[in-house]
Amino acid sequence: MSPGNVADALIRRWYIVVVALLLTAAGGYHVYRPASQYAGSAVVVLKPPVTGNQPNQLANLQPPLAVVSYAVIQQLESPAGQKELSSAGVRGTYHLVPRNSGTSATPRYLIPSLQVQSQASGPDAAETAVRRIIEIYTQHVEALQTAQGVPSASRITPTVLVAPSAAKVLGTKSRALAGVAMLGGAGGIIGALWFDQYALRRRTKNARGPRRHAGGIPVAG
Repeated sequence: MSPGNVADALIRRWYIVVVALLLTAAGGYHVYRPASQYAGSAVVVLKPPVTGNQPNQLANLQPPLAVVSYAVIQQLESPAGQKELSSAGVRGTYHLVPRNSGTSATPRYLIPSLQVQSQASGPDAAETAVRRIIEIYTQHVEALQTAQGVPSASRITPTVLVAPSAAKVLGTKSRALAGVAMLGGAGGIIGALWFDQYALRRRTKNARGPRRHAGGIPVAG
């Protein structure tokens, strides 16, 4: 199809282009004036019990603690765990992200710390969701040790390293608007061309008229 044919098709189906422009404008308005969103975040670490040889718990973080933390994360990410979090009032989007030491050479989940993230329409709701996730996480860690019969003095304990806080989510409006414009323009052109070809095929088919048998009886098709 030549550029001239494309232009003719767009002129014939101008109403489809207009609808696409209106939809693009509506999408651009929502992108330019989006609903406020806030991201809550906190960092939790599993600390080993205090011992005579190692009184500083943060200096004795062992990889097995990270394995325990990840096991609890898997419990919370399971369907039963998601239902439990929902029953506790956790709404919207949330993530449980295990953290390592921050270097590319460090094996994954070496450091037993967890970043809890939540997204909500208000800062209070985002912080509340993070706090409730930490509460459920702590309960699971305690339940896991209780089931194994670990004495109280020998238990690992979750500790909040970075207190829950919330910040407004800020996006790049120029990129979002450019993306909406590209999608709307491409969608309008493709839709107009497709409908034009469809209408031309229908018109050609109707112009040929019904086929006839040898006896002169018309048949559809």
